[in-house]
Amino acid sequence: MNKRVFVGVMVGAIAVALAAGGLLASNMGFKLNYGLKAADGGVTSKTGTNTLGLPFNRQTGIATSKNLMDDIGFASVASVQKFVAASDTLQTYTGRKGSPGADFTLESGLGYYVKMTGNVDYIVVGSHDPSLSVTLSAADGGVTSKTGTNFFAYPYHSTAGTSKQLMDDIGFASVASVQKFVAASDTLQTYTGRKGSPGADFA
Repeated sequence: MNKRVFVGVMVGAIAVALAAGGLLASNMGFKLNYGLKAADGGVTSKTGTNTLGLPFNRQTGIATSKNLMDDIGFASVASVQKFVAASDTLQTYTGRKGSPGADFTLESGLGYYVKMTGNVDYIVVGSHDPSLSVTLSAADGGVTSKTGTNFFAYPYHSTAGTSKQLMDDIGFASVASVQKFVAASDTLQTYTGRKGSPGADFA
């Protein structure tokens, strides 16, 4: 059976936001004060790379990587990157003249890397779309996913509080692992849930 590797962008987002006092949820939508950090030598971010999951219904006017950079604050953002599952590569947009990479359309349910040159408390606004089904693809040789890795924007109001609970929600037998990006070291923390495999369940 093909299994999927799942990279969760906002795993634990509700707990983190509540601790910071920044999440307001209602039937209307969400408003979250999300700290995007520049490189600080590894205290909070090694290279200024942050993960960002947007609500399935983004606020009006945030449709492309350029729109997102402008909304965060263009001068404080070095790049926005999208994971391309078919090739296991990153598509990069910098918005600077002479830099490669065209502006790309943002997609609901996908996570993004945002590399910062300055610290910004970014106000994320939007709402959930309960009718949106996000397909998590297993490895298929590169048609839709080269290795079965998916970069999924975990909905803000989801109830799974740990990587194990998330695997169970998706369907444990179909998930090879859940990974969380650790900005302080630019590494991935991995949980497989299998006996003898390294990596503890994480929040």
